[in-house]
Amino acid sequence: MNKQTITAFILFLTAMLHAQNAQKSDKLFEDQSPMELKLSYSNKDLNKNTDDSTFITTSMGYLHEGKWNEIEVNLRARGNFRRNQCYFPPVKMKIKKSQYSETIFDGNKTMKLVLPCKIESENNDNILQEFIAYKIYEQVSPFHFKTKRVNIEFTEPKGNNDKVFQLKGFLIEDDKRVADRHEGKVMERFIHPMAMQHTTSVQNAFFQYLLGNTDFSVAYQHNGKLLYVKKEIIPLPYDFDMTGWVNPSYATVNSTLGIQSVQDRVYRGFKREQQYFDAVRAEFIEKKTSLLDLVASFESEFSDPKEFENMFEFMKAFYEVLEDDSKFEQKIVAQARTK
Repeated sequence: MNKQTITAFILFLTAMLHAQNAQKSDKLFEDQSPMELKLSYSNKDLNKNTDDSTFITTSMGYLHEGKWNEIEVNLRARGNFRRNQCYFPPVKMKIKKSQYSETIFDGNKTMKLVLPCKIESENNDNILQEFIAYKIYEQVSPFHFKTKRVNIEFTEPKGNNDKVFQLKGFLIEDDKRVADRHEGKVMERFIHPMAMQHTTSVQNAFFQYLLGNTDFSVAYQHNGKLLYVKKEIIPLPYDFDMTGWVNPSYATVNSTLGIQSVQDRVYRGFKREQQYFDAVRAEFIEKKTSLLDLVASFESEFSDPKEFENMFEFMKAFYEVLEDDSKFEQKIVAQARTK
């Protein structure tokens, strides 16, 4: 076997390994119906100010193919703001291979579990709104996180009287799983946005404008990651709760941008050649009906019809800008950042 043949064989095996890993981790996300979970832990213990390597361990029940199963999971709280503001902080979940092997979670060593923030009437609707944002981005860019809805019976120990909550949530795959799917890698350093791939950067910026999101920075990887795929740098956004799209009670306004509400849109993308603005604009307009239908398909699942109506109208307002030449030029192209 000559050197060329050996190299080709190694590349083939590497590609097969990537495919196998992707298939394993993707299995959890194939069925998009919500999974039933049972979790019990102390929010107080989870919220302790420890470093990122400190986890609490608990058992998680999950219903799969009509049967309840249990798996040991390790959890820690995510996000400094949410630790201070939320009753249920978002969670980073790690599962040992000995636990996830040959289960529906196979291949998913690390995931994020997104939970409602506060105990209030719209908390589960807010989760649904954020989940829908992830589903929209799936239609916008091939570079996206896969997600899985969950219904959680959460039991919190409170002395002799446990508190039980019925929560909506969703799981988000690890960024390394996304990178593996595209045969790339996750970048961990700051990169100027203008060094990033043009089309995906504009797609991301339009999407963030659709959501009314100002709580992100592609340059500093705030609520976003970067992928390095085929010698190009690709933005990978996440965390969409602090947006006009969700409009939660705990949202904070970035007043330095001259806005009074998170529902005041500000385009925060960078200046690119006009052809990229025009191409992405055309893509969004072409997908308008399918995206509106996607959002509308969740209407019956909202507890409060007003939460759905406000979100749906907010999306239609985005298209009013996109479909009007003057508004598009004024509110998006002219507002593109140069530094």
